[in-house]
Amino acid sequence: MGKSKIFVVEDDQLYAQVLRHKLSLDPDFEVSVFNDGQSLLSRMHERPSVITLDHELPDIKGLELLKRIKSRYPTVEVIILSAQEDVATAIEMIQGGAYDYIIKDSGSLDKLWYKVHQANDRSILKEEVELLTNEVNTKYTFRNYIAGSSAPMQRVFALLEKSAKANITVSITGDTGTGKELAAKAVHFNSDRKKKPFVAINVAAIPKELIESELFGYEKGAFTGAEQSKPGKFEEANQGTLFLDEIGEMDLNMQSKLLRVLQERELTRLGSNKNIPIDVRLIVATHKDLLKEVKAGKFRQDLYYRLLGITIDLPPLKERGNDIILLAKIFVKEFCDQNKISVKELSSKANEKLLSYHYPGNVRELRAIAEVAVVMSDGAIIQEEDIQFHQRNDIDELIQQEMTLDQYIQTILNWYLKKYNNNILLVADKLKMGKSTIYRMLKEGKLKA
Repeated sequence: MGKSKIFVVEDDQLYAQVLRHKLSLDPDFEVSVFNDGQSLLSRMHERPSVITLDHELPDIKGLELLKRIKSRYPTVEVIILSAQEDVATAIEMIQGGAYDYIIKDSGSLDKLWYKVHQANDRSILKEEVELLTNEVNTKYTFRNYIAGSSAPMQRVFALLEKSAKANITVSITGDTGTGKELAAKAVHFNSDRKKKPFVAINVAAIPKELIESELFGYEKGAFTGAEQSKPGKFEEANQGTLFLDEIGEMDLNMQSKLLRVLQERELTRLGSNKNIPIDVRLIVATHKDLLKEVKAGKFRQDLYYRLLGITIDLPPLKERGNDIILLAKIFVKEFCDQNKISVKELSSKANEKLLSYHYPGNVRELRAIAEVAVVMSDGAIIQEEDIQFHQRNDIDELIQQEMTLDQYIQTILNWYLKKYNNNILLVADKLKMGKSTIYRMLKEGKLKA
């Protein structure tokens, strides 16, 4: 980290040099002196951490100058120096945003030294928070980080924007890997709650006997091993957003407890009788059809309607067309940047290959494929052979494609023909079917050979 810029504004040139000398004793400070307000304002683009400001300047009054500084540079800390002990003025300055008000006397230099260091630490922290906030807001801007220009994604963007504007429960549905948590974060960080916590928990990843304590917290001694009290995820997310991923995996007993908390807007920790009020915006996600779960008796109907709110269905990647190429380019660039590699381009053949695949793992799988392609490619261009699909020969994966029986047969035959180099006799023997059927399907153009 570089030196902290300290600006001293003082029209008494002798006293200004005394202040410069005192503060310059800290090697981490770079001290500059100004004799009037206008010269200070002309250098404010340098973003000092702390300003020591004389209350009585020849051109601009201290309070007016303070307001102009804080209106444009809110993270800069300003310490007022005055020859007069005026309580009313001191209060007015503090209320106007000054860090402190110091009277010029025999002990003022030591006090100023201490206060400048305190203010500098605070200014640095505020700068870091501001940078982080800007990064978060940029990261989760709907049409920036959640990339996509396809019609299905445009519908998603519209719903995300509506969700961010209203304090309403959001239900996000979609296959595994479609980006449900990212969508939840986008809603939170574009809402009025963006400066408050975003807390995520995967219901499916927590044993059912522990989920209550995870959500609602517990008091010391509530159960064996509870050596100290611990707040739950609801309390951690207070005034912010709680994201419950895979809500469909929650058992019926826990569903009833969750419903009560949502209705009453208060919870009770395990081992306690005290009700704790909560203000939490809830976003839930699932890959299941919750209405079907309700009809099957696996999900409470009253909780289902309580959670319904705005429903956002994230489309599988295979339905997003050229978004595949757009996302692949983003993932390639990200991976190259992270690993300090010159950014690589995708060849037209590589793009064609990417578009030909059905992506059972959705966006998450595409990211993995793109990263492997960067590593596998030798030059600046990612070629077709660098694109490697992680075929799992999994019947569940095949079934999820929801094809007709004839299409399934064609897919299986094409896979075997490719594996055995178009040896029709061997394929027929492997599948215990007549070779004439394979010849006929080849003639009809249903198979590739």
